[in-house]
This record gives sequence, C-alpha cells and structure tokens, in this order.
Amino acid sequence: MKKILIAFDGTQFSEGAFAFARSLNELQPILLVGAFIPQISYANLWSYAGAMAGPSFVPLLEAEDADVIQKNIQHFEELCQQHRIAYKVHKDFYDFALPELKRETRFADLLIISSMKFYENLVGEDPSEYMKDALHASECPVIVVPEEFDFPSRNILAYDGSDSSVFAIKQFAYLFPELCTNETLLVFSKDKEVKLPYENFIEELASQHFPNLQLLKLDINPRKDFQNWICNNHNAMLICGAFGRSFFSQIVRRSFVSEIIAEHKLPVFITHK
Repeated sequence: MKKILIAFDGTQFSEGAFAFARSLNELQPILLVGAFIPQISYANLWSYAGAMAGPSFVPLLEAEDADVIQKNIQHFEELCQQHRIAYKVHKDFYDFALPELKRETRFADLLIISSMKFYENLVGEDPSEYMKDALHASECPVIVVPEEFDFPSRNILAYDGSDSSVFAIKQFAYLFPELCTNETLLVFSKDKEVKLPYENFIEELASQHFPNLQLLKLDINPRKDFQNWICNNHNAMLICGAFGRSFFSQIVRRSFVSEIIAEHKLPVFITHK
C-alpha cells in the first residue's frame, strides 16, 4: 500500500486532485493523507528558510476561513469513506507550515497537488516561481493534476539522456507498475541531435517496465513547439525529471510550470534526486 500525501489550500478543496487519488486507489489500495494548509500561511509555506532550525510562527486564521477549512476536512473524510479509501488528516492546521509538510514528503511515496488550486489564493507572488519552489522542496515524487482531466491511459516519458530523466522514468516504474502496461511513448527532442542518447541502454531498461513502449524522436523545435505537442496529447501523463541540467529540466526552470502546467491539460509526474 502506497502512502500518498494530498495537499490542499485549506479554503480551496481540489476535486481534481482527489479524483486522481481516488483513481489510484481503485487500481491499488492506498493510504491517503490530507494536509489542509491555511491560506494565510500557504503563500509563504515553502519560503521559511530557517523554519527547520526552530519553531515556526503562523498567524491565527480568521474564524470564517477556519470554518471553511473544517468543512473541507469533513468533505475529504466523507469522500474517503464513500470510496473506501484509507485516510488520515492533519488537523493541526493553525500552526501547520513548512517543517511539517516537507517532513511529510520525506516519508511519503507521492505528493499530489492541483495545478489550479495549489496557488489560487496566492497574492503578490509569481505563481510559477512558487510552484517551482514547491516541486523543488518536495522530498518525494509529485503529480501535478488539473481540475478536469481524463485519467491517463498513456504515458509520455520525457528523455534526453540525462541522469535526471532516467531517474524519473525508473521512479515512475517502481511506484506505478500498474500504469506501466499503458501505451507508452519515450520522447526525445533536442536541438542538433539526430539519435537518442544511449539508445540501446534506455530501450533495454524501459522495455522491461513498459511492455507497450515506442521510441519517438520529435522533429520539432523543442523550446518553441514542445508545449503545443504535449498539450495535444489527450488521456496522457507526462513523466519528467526536474532541476538538473537536462533540456526538460530547463523547461521546468524557465517555462514548464507557468506554461505547460498552467494549461491544465494533463497530469505531470515530476521527480528529482
């Protein structure tokens, strides 16, 4: 049984994130841990630079917001009971901040967040930078989920020969063997490169985990056209590494979060060493 953490802005319940977790539970039972983060601390959650060294301070919530959070927690519990999902809830949301959530990701198999609701209440900050910080801080793989989607029946493995891209492919395979039987494209797109780097090696590895594997070299300008290509792939999930030196991690740093994830078209699995 996997331990999956699902993080909500306490006042904004993500039906899309929960629907994804519910579908995973239908494939294989999970323990779903709901973390309800107060809006007042949410925008600063990942920026407590010294929080791990000492106690954190989070201002008290307005009574109205506290009521909304409590209703969302009740809604979460009712949905879990309705769909027979084993669950736990963080109820100490008045002082819930970076140390608790970051530590939780260290002891979780996966974090699920919404591409829309995760920073909907963010004020005075760059949402793409905030999302990038959250992805970087997590100590387990992350799936970023749009509010409306079809549960993926296809996998798109973003590969450029880097250790980061290979690590993400292996992590996905280890974590979700039940999804590896889906049609899978191992996609390579890189300027001035004709062949897949280490083609024999990556095909030998990936074919052991993904029986319906195809290798695809995209003849497009990756920096200009990859976003359009990926967003036109319906019923798919993108699997990619992050925060390394690879092309796809450059997408993450420069425009991936603000453009591809912000398109709210498909779930994205991201992990980094």
